[in-house]
Amino acid sequence: MKRSLPELQESPQPLVMVTAYDYPGGQHAEAAGVDLILVGDSLGNVVLGYDSTAPVTLADMIHHARAVRRGAPHTFMVVDLPFGTYHTGVQDAMRNAVRVIQETGADAIKMEGASPEILAVVQTLTRNGIPVMGHVGLMPQTATAQGGLKVQGKDDASARATLEGALALAAAGAFALVLEVIPARLAKLISEKLTIPTIGIGAGVGCGGQVLVTHDLLGVYEGEEKKIAKRYAEVGQISREAIQKYAAEVRAREFPARDNSFVMKDEVLDKLY
Repeated sequence: MKRSLPELQESPQPLVMVTAYDYPGGQHAEAAGVDLILVGDSLGNVVLGYDSTAPVTLADMIHHARAVRRGAPHTFMVVDLPFGTYHTGVQDAMRNAVRVIQETGADAIKMEGASPEILAVVQTLTRNGIPVMGHVGLMPQTATAQGGLKVQGKDDASARATLEGALALAAAGAFALVLEVIPARLAKLISEKLTIPTIGIGAGVGCGGQVLVTHDLLGVYEGEEKKIAKRYAEVGQISREAIQKYAAEVRAREFPARDNSFVMKDEVLDKLY
């Protein structure tokens, strides 16, 4: 049964959130019993092959979120609003958020930042019944303006801005916050000051929950492990080895074998000659 917002906010255990981008991803996440699924605009990097999340469109998010919802009908689903869909004013943001909710069956949307403009959007959406998950710290959509994909909140000014942004988002009505790539002590302080859950990624164990990109935790892409993630499987290696084995059997005419083939009666075949 899908957990309600109050149940998520009052959970005595840390919340578990993973990303999903398609039907099987949704199925696997729901079967594993996670608390929340995030259809993240990280799909631009891990599914669509972009160098950043910036090219991801609203149509992309809706397309993938609909597939996830079909796979996970009973899990609380949050969908990212992609870059540019909530930066041009409250009306545009409201229109795009409504589209996501109506067309995907999402339970909430997520947006990055805590500027006055973003806070106004959060206030408007939440007042109109659309739950919003906030996001502070490293913000991939605007990482260039932050100096790149690096730790935020390490100096006094950046740490204060992150804390104040988190407090402002909570005051604006956000039901939870993602804290991304900030020092663990800062994330713990923010978590202690807020009455809403914090969900960390690269933010230490002191948050109210954790989120990981599924492709990272499954090891879909071979190579060096990311500092903010942990590989719980080596799916990429398993997939590559399986395809290599298939290719070898095809070239050796070992596949398809008799068990993979269909037969017909000899008299039927004889009539064809």
